[in-house]
Amino acid sequence: MNSAEIRSRWLKFFENGNSQGLTHTVVPSASLVADDPNLLLVNAGMVPFKPYFLGEIKPPFVRATSVQKCVRTLDIDEVGKTTRHASFFQMCGNFSFGDYFKEGAIKLAWELLTKPVDKGGYGFPESKLWVTVFQNDDEAAEIWHKVVGVPKERIQRRGMADNFWSMGVPGPCGPCSEIYYDRGEQYGKEGGPIADEDRYLEVWNLVFMQYNRGEGGTKEKFPILGELPAKNIDTGMGLERMAAILQGVDNIYEIDTTKIILDKATSIVGIKYGADKSADIRLRVVADHTRTAAFLIADGVIPGNEGRGYVLRRMMRRVIRNMRILGADKPVIKDLIESTIKAMGPQYPELNTDKNRILEIAIRSEEHTSELQSHVRISYAVFCLK
Repeated sequence: MNSAEIRSRWLKFFENGNSQGLTHTVVPSASLVADDPNLLLVNAGMVPFKPYFLGEIKPPFVRATSVQKCVRTLDIDEVGKTTRHASFFQMCGNFSFGDYFKEGAIKLAWELLTKPVDKGGYGFPESKLWVTVFQNDDEAAEIWHKVVGVPKERIQRRGMADNFWSMGVPGPCGPCSEIYYDRGEQYGKEGGPIADEDRYLEVWNLVFMQYNRGEGGTKEKFPILGELPAKNIDTGMGLERMAAILQGVDNIYEIDTTKIILDKATSIVGIKYGADKSADIRLRVVADHTRTAAFLIADGVIPGNEGRGYVLRRMMRRVIRNMRILGADKPVIKDLIESTIKAMGPQYPELNTDKNRILEIAIRSEEHTSELQSHVRISYAVFCLK
């Protein structure tokens, strides 16, 4: 199942295809440029809905669904080193604003995951799915076991660091329940998600948004200012992780979309992916950062020395640097950006219509600058040797 089909099935299920009759309004992805003073870029699917969760604005609907573009840079140095981290990703989400809560969210998730493919679902075997709940959330654990039928031995409890969600800044938060897929013993040891998160891959996070958090604290301890005006649901299913499972590949870099960019990078440098661990890391960085850069430019970000512009510039320079280390001796940005547009265009047609502007900014702002800086450094080195 290709990525575009995974996305389409998600939206259709929540718009009008679930057995509970809970129709959701389909909301297009917001720009990556966050309309929030606390955020540089949209880093979670719920960000565009934050004012509704806080009660600052009355939502125009009680239920919504989206596939939101996201960028996270906190783990940028881990990109490529692991096969789970990425700076750009798509988060499929369904949201309830004072409507259904824990039981509704849990039942919807289980239905979509386990419904047969020929009936519009993703076709997961129930025996392959595990769930985690917040350590004190007896209600969620009971719903999973008594209502859905998950055996108790496949329900695990975890603490604040793993099963209590917030954006890391003031705003909505709450306990969560995560759904994991068991990829089999060849990927790691038995024992569920608490034993091995490479074997048991998280595919869906259900956040039971009840509280408003304050400033400061750590990931496991921060001030809770009180309850939100209404209990809400915020869920997130990583499209790339889902694609990796449904396409039978080992990681998110080998799915249909990312592989197109990865293959273009390997063809430029003449290195086969999978032949060398160090080269593989660099190729994954290139594939990930190129996609991030293309989407940032598409949403109006220009390379610069601060803020969003600096994030974009850093991404592009990491692409160029890694390609040079791998052996590229000619400009690479044009080919890589074009491969990104080819890969993601079926899901985001605006990439195709805005192709010329994206390419112009990418090439003019970074590759030419980098080439000039490289020429100046070489010329200066030659001058010093004379």
